[in-house]
Amino acid sequence: MRQMEGLVTSHGDILVALFNHATLPMSELARIISREKPTVTVLVDKLVSMGYVKKTRDPEDSRFTLVSLTPVGQALKPDFEDISKKLLANVYRGITEDEKEVLIDILVRIKNNL
Repeated sequence: MRQMEGLVTSHGDILVALFNHATLPMSELARIISREKPTVTVLVDKLVSMGYVKKTRDPEDSRFTLVSLTPVGQALKPDFEDISKKLLANVYRGITEDEKEVLIDILVRIKNNL
């Protein structure tokens, strides 16, 4: 597993969103990770300086900034998947599949209430 020095949880949220969507407008990225746009701008700028993402202007509307992974950022995907699998294995240790389904259903309902 490669060294990911300098990354914080919020950076991980951005990277995972981009693993799933390839390219996103800043506003959509902010919505997906539930952060304010100015906060996302600071986080994305840090990821740009680290070489993980790039920002470009939307060719259809230059008012919008698009964010996408660089090859260096894309190369982190297997490491993130590995970390996620290990984390979920620990989180769900001793919990049955039926209990997981109930838990996820309740958490989704709570999220939707917010």
